[in-house]
Amino acid sequence: MIDYAGKVVLVTGGASGIGLALAHAFQKRGARTVIADVAQQNLESAARQLGNQCVPLVCDLSKPEQQVALVERAHGVWGRLDVVCSNAGLGRNKRVLRETFDEAAMQMFEVNFHAGIRIAQAYQALLVRENAKGHIMFTASENALSVPSAVRGSGLGFYGAAKHGLLIMTEWLRDEVAEGPLSVHVLLPGAVYTPLIARKLPDPKEAPPALDLIMPERCAEIALKGLDLGLFYIPTQHHLAQDMRARTQGVADAVAALGLG
Repeated sequence: MIDYAGKVVLVTGGASGIGLALAHAFQKRGARTVIADVAQQNLESAARQLGNQCVPLVCDLSKPEQQVALVERAHGVWGRLDVVCSNAGLGRNKRVLRETFDEAAMQMFEVNFHAGIRIAQAYQALLVRENAKGHIMFTASENALSVPSAVRGSGLGFYGAAKHGLLIMTEWLRDEVAEGPLSVHVLLPGAVYTPLIARKLPDPKEAPPALDLIMPERCAEIALKGLDLGLFYIPTQHHLAQDMRARTQGVADAVAALGLG
């Protein structure tokens, strides 16, 4: 089990949902937290919950210059930065054939994909400069892995594409930093009861069983256990492995049909 006493953790999207639950979980293990979010009122409320071991930073991760600056801002709070949770994300429900590539769609890609890359670049540079070691955990999604049966027809194509891009980027990043100071992890949540889901499902008890809905606190518990175990992939529900089998089996069937051995 990792000892977080005295360590500093940055959580983006830390004002609510998975991000806030992660901040609580790290603080229970002795960490100090820096939470970043675009929603100032929600951010201040979250910081009050977390107490004096938390510092809030207003940050709009749809703006590249703020993505780049965030790591240095977080490091400047206590003079160290041991863990970065690149967790902030935006949802989007629109069928691919009706996608208009509007400003909201581009903003979603900026936050869900590009921000994670720029944060990782900045954090790696910081660790090298400080001769320190650190962990970065990206929040991807079950929709990065497959089209889960429970959400088919939901128009998650662009959202899934952004999260899939984030996933493959982390896999290549892990290869690049294998011998360096940065340890890379990717959280793969299934359905988690965040504000995105709560808007459509006011009572989590009414969630269909196929959704396999969990609460943010459970997601955070699994995330920290995954870090303790040194896992790269950190799935939050059992069905994620099952959902991927259609893809792997499809490729295997095609290999056989094509006579490729």
